[in-house]
Amino acid sequence: MNTTPVLIYDGDCGFCTRSVRLVERIPVRVRVTPWQTADLAALGTTCARAEREVVWVGTDGRVSGGAAAVADLLRSARFPVSLVGRVLALPVVRSFAALVYRIVAANRSRLPGTTPACQLPPDQRPGA
Repeated sequence: MNTTPVLIYDGDCGFCTRSVRLVERIPVRVRVTPWQTADLAALGTTCARAEREVVWVGTDGRVSGGAAAVADLLRSARFPVSLVGRVLALPVVRSFAALVYRIVAANRSRLPGTTPACQLPPDQRPGA
C-alpha cells in the first residue's frame, strides 16, 4: 500500500503534462508520475490502461481511470476543491464527465500544448 496516492499520466503528451501541472496548484498531496517511468504492475495497472487514460491509485490500492480518476484526485484535495470532486462523482454528472473525458482524450493531439509525440499512435510514442 502507498502512503501517498499516485496520479499516472502520459509524460509524452504535452497537453497531459500541462494538465498535470495544474494539479501542482491545488491543495492535494499526490505523487504525479508519467506512465513511461512508473512501475505500473506494482501500482496495480497496465501499460494499455495508462496509455488510454489518466490513472489514480489511492492509498488503499484502489485504481480508477479517466474522469473517475480526476474525481478521485479532486476529492482527495482540501475543501473547497474536494467539493468539485464530490460533484463529479454524482451519478448524472459522472456520466457526463466520462463523456467529456473521452472526447478530450480522443482529441488531445489537437489541443494546445501538444507535442509531435502526441500525434503518433500509442505504440509508436517514445517510451512505448
